[in-house]
Amino acid sequence: MADNATNQEFPTVLGPDASFKGELTFEKGMRLMGKLEGKITTPGRIHVTKEAKMSADVEAGAIIVEGDVQGNLSATDRIELKNSARYEGDLRASKLVVDEGAVFSGHVTVGPDAVKNAPKIPPQDFNKQKAPQNQPNQPQGQK
Repeated sequence: MADNATNQEFPTVLGPDASFKGELTFEKGMRLMGKLEGKITTPGRIHVTKEAKMSADVEAGAIIVEGDVQGNLSATDRIELKNSARYEGDLRASKLVVDEGAVFSGHVTVGPDAVKNAPKIPPQDFNKQKAPQNQPNQPQGQK
């Protein structure tokens, strides 16, 4: 693939020495080579390269993962988990491609209707630990 074609497909680039925290929107495509934490919304494509690390909820047209990703992913077209991908979260997509060697932990909803009437993905709080539920301060029967 020629550099010019790559630049047209992914005109936005977050380089390997960059770190971004917050909400990001763009129209066409983005190549993530650095670190990103937050939320991404785009009708376009996002490519998470091998060296990238992302903790984000993503709603996109298509998502390609080669690096480390945590968060919920939703793609109107497809999600591709390449052989070097390390992904933890829930995903929704019309199509899913998982290469041999990819590591995935989470829930999957795939098919033509997976994204069409799906509710918005609730944001994940990556810094919050879940509090234990219904655990008394003392063992039962002791005072």
